[in-house]
Amino acid sequence: MLMIDLKGKHALVAGVADDKGYGFAIAKALIEAGARVSVGTWPPTWNIFKMLLSRGKLDDSRRLSDGTLLTFENIYPLDAAFDTLEEVPEEIRTNKRYKDVGDFTLEGLVHNLKKDGGEKPLDIVVHSLANGPEVQNPLLETSRSGYLAAVNVSAYSLVAMVHRLAPLMAPGGAFLALSYLAGQRVIPGYGGGMSSAKAALESDVRVLAHEAGRRHQVRVNCISAGPLASRAASAIGAIDRMVEYVAQNAPLGDKLTAAEVGQTAAFLCSPLASGITGSVVYVDKGYHAMGMPRDQSLL
Repeated sequence: MLMIDLKGKHALVAGVADDKGYGFAIAKALIEAGARVSVGTWPPTWNIFKMLLSRGKLDDSRRLSDGTLLTFENIYPLDAAFDTLEEVPEEIRTNKRYKDVGDFTLEGLVHNLKKDGGEKPLDIVVHSLANGPEVQNPLLETSRSGYLAAVNVSAYSLVAMVHRLAPLMAPGGAFLALSYLAGQRVIPGYGGGMSSAKAALESDVRVLAHEAGRRHQVRVNCISAGPLASRAASAIGAIDRMVEYVAQNAPLGDKLTAAEVGQTAAFLCSPLASGITGSVVYVDKGYHAMGMPRDQSLL
């Protein structure tokens, strides 16, 4: 029987702060396949996430197919907008939500990973990071700072992570990013420069696949997932309507689940996908293939 086997692998999933999004679903799928998983969590939600886990608030979501509860190897504070503590503005370093979590930058993450796992502590890295402070603004009304913040956190952070984390991986390692159709098509309401960030992310996946593949012998791929009514996506405002619209018009005709994205991620990060790199894989019930609504009354 051909199975996804990640036993002996250690994965880092960056961008997990609750049990509702794709990051958590991917982490769970990797654990189901046998991997040990650590997560990177945004500092303002780091203590909250750990408290929810310790108090059993997420136990229903943590339950694995064998009845046990998933556990994370480590929960690291991570704000991937910053490479080093020296470049973090004073008002953030001294903010009560940041000041007591330690080094939350990418440099700090590298230090913690090596401290906990040695010189080559990683086999898999999942980039599940996206944020646009002006996502509800049309692009025409997005400020320069809002646009650049969206691209920094949602796209450049992948470049920075591959640069710093690929040397921590043995040959055969895998990076995976999460994109959205707005990087290729116009999605009204998905503003603030986020569509530009997703387009940049997908382009960077292809270039990084070449550069990191040649330099470090690792793979870099991307999943373009359909809309999900996660807590993070609620910032868009019309996310529930987007989910319904896709379900009504996608070839498979039902709602996408986070678990379906998680399972695809586990495959792409496994040896079964050893020949796949530089690819954007659509996991959206086939919606990306459609050119107009199935129901003409929706036009």
